[in-house]
Amino acid sequence: MREMLTGGELDVLTGDYLAELTMLILGRDRLKDPGAGYARTFLRQLEECLGLAHERGVRIVANAGGLNPAGLADAVRALADRLAVPVRVAHVEGDDLKARYPHSLAAHAYLGGFGIAACLREGADVVVTGRVTDAALVTGPAAAHFGWGPEEYDRLAGAVVAGHVLECGAQATGGNYAFFTQGDVRRPGFPLAELHEDGTCVITKHPGTGGFVDVGTVTAQLVYETAGARYAGPDVTARLDTVRLTQDGPDRVRVEGVRGEAPPPALKVGVNRLGGFRGEVAFVLTGLDIEAKAALVREQMTDALAKSPPAEVRWDLVRTDRPDAPTEETASALLRLVVRDPHQEVVGRALSGAAVELALASYPGFHVLAPPGKGSPYGVFEDVYVPHGAVDHVAVLHDGRRVPVQPAHVPPAHDTAVLDEVPEPILPEPALPEPLPSGPTQRAPLGLVAGARSGDKGGNANVGVWVRTDDAWRWLAHELTADRFQQLIPESRRLKVTRHLLPGLRALNFVVHGILGEGVAAQHRFDPQAKALGEWLRSRHLDIPEVLL
Repeated sequence: MREMLTGGELDVLTGDYLAELTMLILGRDRLKDPGAGYARTFLRQLEECLGLAHERGVRIVANAGGLNPAGLADAVRALADRLAVPVRVAHVEGDDLKARYPHSLAAHAYLGGFGIAACLREGADVVVTGRVTDAALVTGPAAAHFGWGPEEYDRLAGAVVAGHVLECGAQATGGNYAFFTQGDVRRPGFPLAELHEDGTCVITKHPGTGGFVDVGTVTAQLVYETAGARYAGPDVTARLDTVRLTQDGPDRVRVEGVRGEAPPPALKVGVNRLGGFRGEVAFVLTGLDIEAKAALVREQMTDALAKSPPAEVRWDLVRTDRPDAPTEETASALLRLVVRDPHQEVVGRALSGAAVELALASYPGFHVLAPPGKGSPYGVFEDVYVPHGAVDHVAVLHDGRRVPVQPAHVPPAHDTAVLDEVPEPILPEPALPEPLPSGPTQRAPLGLVAGARSGDKGGNANVGVWVRTDDAWRWLAHELTADRFQQLIPESRRLKVTRHLLPGLRALNFVVHGILGEGVAAQHRFDPQAKALGEWLRSRHLDIPEVLL
């Protein structure tokens, strides 16, 4: 926060503190303390920087309110009084729908930016919200500054794209970037957007900060955790297949051409609940006969757990071993056992007792990475949808006035449109380029030609893949079909994989349905948020035209 306030000019400083997993964590915090439920790190940052922001005339907009935006607003006021900084603090309410889902730990609708805009138009210096869309932290200030109305879809869509680029901070300035070796990313700075009244923007960063901003880093963020060409939100549906990016100088990327459509008639609601308890043990298998050792301990553990079998049992053998290894660690494989059950003792004491009792009676070299614990609770995330009229979207101003933004049981101020997928074009449609002429190929990793970034949306994973030249795009668009993706990523073969085309970005976006089970908190797979799924895809080998290598 200090770096952004001191590094250059700013009108509004935004902060995104929430994720699906964060809402679950804050929900558990609030079970222990009804006054909790917001991101306390935000207050620690403000203690150092609130006076600085006030001196520089920078407004602060953050969704750090989590489950308790009113509580955070009161805490910010108390902090401002203690620091003697005269700021007006407002907050946004209406996202909390837990009463509608009484068995949930947290249930929150994703609100748009017009509650934020109302607070800013009434003079707020600090605005805190609960669960708004990540992009709302930008659409709200933009709508307030430029006076946009709810049906100025192209302008709002441009702000949504800017907000999506900014939401993950340094991911737009070289962080987590596929081609990270092409710049100094040891300490990337944070991105900023220069927004214009027509909805266009320039993505850049403060002078002298680390990392870099180019078409590739912005593309990587644009394909992160999105699905199809239509990127839906409560304010507008942005057409990602209309985005045009151009390098506008060092560390400057111009974003233009974004078209918007009416938002869908329903709001997304993230419902978090406790799913049960989870236990895990990792057996270390060293040297020879790895498969036989794994089979032995698996059979022994199955027998030991037979009296009270867990509801779900999963085994994974991870072959990290190599022959004639120079170290014991590189001679070893891991056999992971994960169990889940509604009852803690089934995955706690029963699991730990069964594993420990085998210590002198199983395969040679028996040991585990850590003794099993008592079983930890895990969460489940589900997204459901409600009409706009199911929420009472309200801006609560610094003087206590409540300004209705979208009153409950009242139709929204804008049109809505049912969200349909953009069909993938078929030749000779111009969106799908002519294939590259045939020629010699070489077996090589996809990542020599393409970048990728992946992430989670509930139980689904998305993998965005892009290339940097027109010739590479001509090859990728025809080569990397959904079927080929499933060949390269074997665990996706039994699942539905949807491919979306983003020709303006020279990108494909794949959605792998159900690969993450019940969401990140359920810890369904080795990489529970699919953060490295794209890098695995880039490491896979296929026949690549030599002219591209």
